[in-house]
Amino acid sequence: MFTRGYMGTHCGPPGSVGNNGSVTSRTAARSARLDQVCADAVGVARGAITDVDADDVGDHLEAVAEGDRVVTHFFESHLDGYKGWRWAVTVTRVPRSRHVTICETVLLPGPDALLAPGWVPWNERVQPGDLGVGDLMPTAPDDDRLAPGYVLSDDAAVEEVSWELGLGRSRVMSREGRIETAQRWYDGDAGPEAPISTAAPRNARCGTCGFYLPLAGSMRPMFGVCGNLYAPDDGRAVAADHGCGAHSEALLTTAEQPVEELPTVYDDSEVESVAVSRGHGSVESGEPAEDYGHS
Repeated sequence: MFTRGYMGTHCGPPGSVGNNGSVTSRTAARSARLDQVCADAVGVARGAITDVDADDVGDHLEAVAEGDRVVTHFFESHLDGYKGWRWAVTVTRVPRSRHVTICETVLLPGPDALLAPGWVPWNERVQPGDLGVGDLMPTAPDDDRLAPGYVLSDDAAVEEVSWELGLGRSRVMSREGRIETAQRWYDGDAGPEAPISTAAPRNARCGTCGFYLPLAGSMRPMFGVCGNLYAPDDGRAVAADHGCGAHSEALLTTAEQPVEELPTVYDDSEVESVAVSRGHGSVESGEPAEDYGHS
């Protein structure tokens, strides 16, 4: 029998167990000594792997002492899908006996084993933008970003809607939650370092734009909502020192330059006959052509 997975070895020398506190402390203080009888029992350990074909058990890799007269033998695994894993067979024997018995047989990952990534709770895997239509994402009761609505905060705008118990919201954003939100917005696409902001003119900042709608409360000095239909951040919170090319005052600094209409270089709509006088030596069209040459 064997078990695939992470399992420890829990075997030891049989016998009655009394008050062995001093023995345990002395054993833990020193490293286990490799029992030679158990270490030589490679064939016994290999024979304990019975639930797979013999071809699935490879070469003997090493023997590791787990305790007094307790040794684990490791064999290479050839099972499909378990590359880098190792068979681990733990054996033991009683004192003054050369008869080795099997404790357990397991399949364990080796140093180069292919393992699945560690499990992460769903609430830690969710990323911004993952929430879709119809999805629900409950908030933990002890979420640090929220505080009970009846607790006074340092935000006057929050206290206006939560000062009277039972009439306001049950929970409002805590100071830690507002700080975290402000930092996230400022470092992201709504901040001054966003590509669209750095490419905009220096004076095209949201705080001086007529379409800028400041937020309330403690967020007011730093953030507002863009209300420009043609701006890429329309309807989104932006920092006061964010910017874009759709600034309300951009037209005031851009004078329209009239385009000059250039005269027509050549007009082929009319043909005008022009009389040309012929100079001395000219050949009339009725006269025969003369050979080229030099006189």
